[in-house]
Amino acid sequence: MEDNSGSVPIPTSEIGTRIAEMADRMGSRKLAAKAAGVSSATFYRWINGESPPVFSGVAKLAEAVGVSLDWVASGVGAMKPEESKAPLATQVPGMEDYAFVPLYDAQCSAGAGAWNENCRVLTHISFTRYSLRKQGLTPEHLSAIRIDGDSMEPVLNSGDTVLIDHTRTTIEGEGIYILRLDGHLYAKRLQRQFNGVSIISANKEYDKVLVPQDQLHELDIIGRAVWSAGWL
Repeated sequence: MEDNSGSVPIPTSEIGTRIAEMADRMGSRKLAAKAAGVSSATFYRWINGESPPVFSGVAKLAEAVGVSLDWVASGVGAMKPEESKAPLATQVPGMEDYAFVPLYDAQCSAGAGAWNENCRVLTHISFTRYSLRKQGLTPEHLSAIRIDGDSMEPVLNSGDTVLIDHTRTTIEGEGIYILRLDGHLYAKRLQRQFNGVSIISANKEYDKVLVPQDQLHELDIIGRAVWSAGWL
């Protein structure tokens, strides 16, 4: 049930981008929609400029993320209220305890070089170094992409952010891996078979694809998905 109390519409010009950025900081558009008190469908319409966001919902989301409502509404000033008050050296207490992982545009045309050679960095996502160490992860070997499409629903929804460990490019049991196919990035389950590797979508509307043993050299695995609003 959506909470429409105080549903005063606010201007949509460019605000969709800032709402998407708040969702990125939460790690999932589904979680961000829940924080705003609206359905995922309504939340996507806010981001795409198809429906004017209501003040009450945006205010709830801003509070959950800890950002300034003035910044959300206008894009002017500090994103976080304390940033405008504190000296630079004290803006983020314990900053050395955090790692900032780049979130890349999954729609980049990667070409034949490094997978992220032509990819745009959309923003950075913060993780505590302790939580990464606990999972055996090194910040320098991590990046993130945003899921596009419904092929991995309900495990991963369109708009969800996925953290990738680039040291894990060989199949270790069954897991979700990020593949480069036709210059784009995709999240898929990989499963070893006696005659090759199966590429599996969580959404049953999509067929399983078998990569034969003699074509495995063409399977470009850039890393394994290790987090999406929770450790995988």
